[in-house]
Amino acid sequence: MPRTRSKSHPRLTRDAERLISLANGLNASGSLTEDRFWETAMSSLVAKLLENGNDAPIDGALDHLYQTNLGAYDTLIELVENESESVVAMQGDRAWQALLVAAPIVAWSKYAIPSGGIARDEAEILRVQLQAHVLAGGAKVTLVPYLYSIDQLPRHFSELRRLAARLADAAVTGENPRLDFTRLPETANLLADTRFLVACAAVPRGEALFRWQEDSSGHAGRTGSLEQWISQARPTISKLLPGCVFECLLPDAYYVNCRESDRRVRPFGIRAAVAFLENALKVKAADLHATVAGFGEERVDEYRIAFTRGDEAEVAHGVVWPLYGREDENARPGPLDEVVEQLTQVGVNEVKKLSGTFTPEYCEDCGAPLFANAEGEIVHAELPEEADTQAAHFH
Repeated sequence: MPRTRSKSHPRLTRDAERLISLANGLNASGSLTEDRFWETAMSSLVAKLLENGNDAPIDGALDHLYQTNLGAYDTLIELVENESESVVAMQGDRAWQALLVAAPIVAWSKYAIPSGGIARDEAEILRVQLQAHVLAGGAKVTLVPYLYSIDQLPRHFSELRRLAARLADAAVTGENPRLDFTRLPETANLLADTRFLVACAAVPRGEALFRWQEDSSGHAGRTGSLEQWISQARPTISKLLPGCVFECLLPDAYYVNCRESDRRVRPFGIRAAVAFLENALKVKAADLHATVAGFGEERVDEYRIAFTRGDEAEVAHGVVWPLYGREDENARPGPLDEVVEQLTQVGVNEVKKLSGTFTPEYCEDCGAPLFANAEGEIVHAELPEEADTQAAHFH
């Protein structure tokens, strides 16, 4: 989850107060026996709220705990995510445990990164590869024939649970899920972004879901599954992402992979920006200067990287490097060191790090984030008029 949450303090409902009490109890628990008591009560309440499409008490409890007890916040968010992405589907008297699985693809390109429908034969190839190399032998799986951008994924816990339940039924019965893609929002046109394949896998309750669980191979099994997934799925994914450089992540539980893709896309954003500027401005990476500044309300929530051509004052382009979870801007090495390392790797050697924390500002007209130039002034990133934005593809 992003580290910034709402700073408003709405009045808590009775259900929100109950969730806070249960999360605090579980966080303070001293035994697995006590853990199970709190978890059972909390799971029951969260499931009821999600089934009713009532996210407000959950959001209110999370906002409160994020500001008062991070340990209890972690406890509650983990349970809510599990109740959202994991459901039980019945087939007669047999219970199937189903899990929503995300297969992120981190990509960058000079052109628009594609999203949208996947041809049925290509979707079937990906489904077969997912079942053969990632999921346990007895798993049933359905794959959504759509390449999602982050903007098109469900935004609310209850919305995700409805999707998981629908896909779980399809996986168990072997039918194609009926989903309406016509109302999905437009995809933002970014130089670097993540695309998601979404599937649902189901196994008889109590059985292994992933291939690495079957032989208890743990991390080694995950590595082997990732290698096979990349090898076998990449040709099909290449057809879906023409003209893109991309990296496949191991298909895994929905929320953990959303967070992992958020982190993994950040270096791609820097690479894409530098390659774009090399072509647009007809310069080499070594000719670019970067200014890195921390932005946030009470602490650094993101670094904004401003690029200029040499010592010019005007910021030609900017990249945002958000911080997630408990990433500590004061750690050494920390996220700032990683930003500088990524800039160095792509050939940007002149990097200025500004001290202090700047208040996040955005353009009132276009909503774009504003950046700090080398003098610490907050400005809009604007390409020079002579920039060639139609330059040949950089890869």
